[in-house]
This record gives sequence, structure tokens and C-alpha cells, in this order.
Amino acid sequence: MIHYLRREQFIPRPPATVWAYFATPKNLNELTPPSVRFQIIGTVPTTMYAGQIITYRISPLPGLWLNWVTEISKVEVGVCFVDIQRKGPYKLWHHEHRFAPEAGGVRMFDQVTYEVGWGPCGWLAEKLWIQRQLKQIFDYRAQQVAKIFS
Repeated sequence: MIHYLRREQFIPRPPATVWAYFATPKNLNELTPPSVRFQIIGTVPTTMYAGQIITYRISPLPGLWLNWVTEISKVEVGVCFVDIQRKGPYKLWHHEHRFAPEAGGVRMFDQVTYEVGWGPCGWLAEKLWIQRQLKQIFDYRAQQVAKIFS
């Protein structure tokens, strides 16, 4: 079953400043809760590009480490970028980040389309844990963005 997570946040900064921050893959460290134990593996260029592969490890539960490989599948400078999972914990992961200039700043939109997989176990995990975990991760991210761009 496919699920969706949508978020929207106003950032009171110039569009170019906001884009420069989000187009820098290493900044993902700042936006991810420490509880996820997020680690980028290897080096990544300072600016993202279409076709870029990013490999990292996450530990969603104590003692459980997962490798996650994403591809930046689309980049429209200043407008949007899309990351998709190539290898990882989900059957499907498609995350579109969109930026729309507004008076006084930028409105950022996130749409995550995901499917857990794993049959009935995945359905249960999504209902009991994954949905809540993703909301917490994006809540943390919104707080960090507000702090960084305050």
C-alpha cells in the first residue's frame, strides 16, 4: 500500500540562500534527528546534481543499522529536486522537495511517496511505528529549518 507524507513550511530568507542550503547534501546531517544516527558514507560533492548517488547508514532502532542508497533523480535549480531510494528499507521512496518564492521568503513543500513492502508485517510496522517515525523526523526537520533560518 502506498502512503504519502506532505509538509509545507515558510522560510523567511531569499530564495537563493534557501536553495543553496538545501542543494548541499551534507546539510542533511543537520536536518536529521540524532536518534536516527544518520551517517553519510564516503564523500559527496558540495552541490547536488541529477544522477548523484548518496549512500548513508541509519539506525532507526538500537543495534539495527541499515544502508540506504538514494539517487538525486531530478534537479531544477531554485525550483525543486527529487531523491529516490535505490537500495534501502522501503519498497518505494520518492521525495520531492519544491521551493516557491513568496513575498519575504520561500515556501518549501515536501511530498514523500513511500511503500513499506514486507507484506502484512510491513502494514503493521507502518501503522504502529513507521508513520509516527517519519512524522517525528519531519517535525524535527521543520524545527531545525526554523532555527537555521531564524
